[in-house]
Amino acid sequence: MIQSSEKTMLRALAGETLTRPPFWLMRQAGRYLAEYREVRKSAKNFLNFCHSPDLAVEVTLQPLRRYHMDAAILFSDILVIPDALGQKVQFLEGEGPVLDPIRSVAELEQLDLERLHGHMAPVYETVGRLSREIPETTALIGFAGAPWTVATYMVEGRGSKDYPVTRSWAYGDPEGFAKLIDLLVEATGRYLIEQVKNGAEIIQIFDSWAGVLPPAEFRRWVIDPTIKLVETLKAACPGVPIIGFPRGAGMMYPDFVRETNVDGVSLDSTIPVTWAADNIQPHCTVQGNLDNMLLVAGGEAMERELNTILDVLGQGPFIFNLGHGIVPQTPPEHVARVAEIIQQRG
Repeated sequence: MIQSSEKTMLRALAGETLTRPPFWLMRQAGRYLAEYREVRKSAKNFLNFCHSPDLAVEVTLQPLRRYHMDAAILFSDILVIPDALGQKVQFLEGEGPVLDPIRSVAELEQLDLERLHGHMAPVYETVGRLSREIPETTALIGFAGAPWTVATYMVEGRGSKDYPVTRSWAYGDPEGFAKLIDLLVEATGRYLIEQVKNGAEIIQIFDSWAGVLPPAEFRRWVIDPTIKLVETLKAACPGVPIIGFPRGAGMMYPDFVRETNVDGVSLDSTIPVTWAADNIQPHCTVQGNLDNMLLVAGGEAMERELNTILDVLGQGPFIFNLGHGIVPQTPPEHVARVAEIIQQRG
């Protein structure tokens, strides 16, 4: 068995600058691949898909076969946590996730932390199988949604542009809203520790809607819960690197990195790479940040930006990725071209 220290993802997250940076892509297993769409037909709904180890393992492996990424990421969804706690969660065709909203402290009583591990057993099985089936030089990433982002879906009942109900509760009744966040910190910590026990080597925490909060609220509902999560994980799983992704954090990215003690941070596409190299990369490994629409467009524009990112951020500890996940309309041949350009750097 090859030593984990030879995995380039782990070397980059340990602070090493590599000639050819490791790469993987958020949502690298997904609808842009014909083979994914074929497997998806086998599941009766999306949550069933996430909880079917045979299917989840297969779609996790599909992009590795095509593009030879340096990391595999568990195929699942951030909303498996509220589902496991007992909130009704559905994924409706053409609508996305729909939840029975929770909008008061009293309604939190319907959630049950003790359901978590039993409900997540198929996910843990998927992680264990992936740890045995991925290539020996490929790192396995486990993940969860950050408490703030998961809470937005639990409170709004669906995706939103600006999350007015969640923000109103957080601002108007911070003590009450903190009870939901604290529950999610505890549930998410338990969930991620179990992923590591089953073979995950890296953890990424997705805070997709961090950017809707002003600085003081960002500190309270994004940074502070992440500090608790990172402390919990580092105490239980020493040596397992953690990547944070506070999408839309803007000028708050450096504060997030310094205060949370993450080992790496994923940058969204709005962050100038020269600014990131000066203000973020000295403090941790950076990951990112090609615009996913450039990946759709392909051609000269994509390649120019890709090479700029590689040239600038490649001077320090760096993992190539997108600024957000691959979208379904992405041509697979454009992903192949990105992989080719990166791999030529070796």
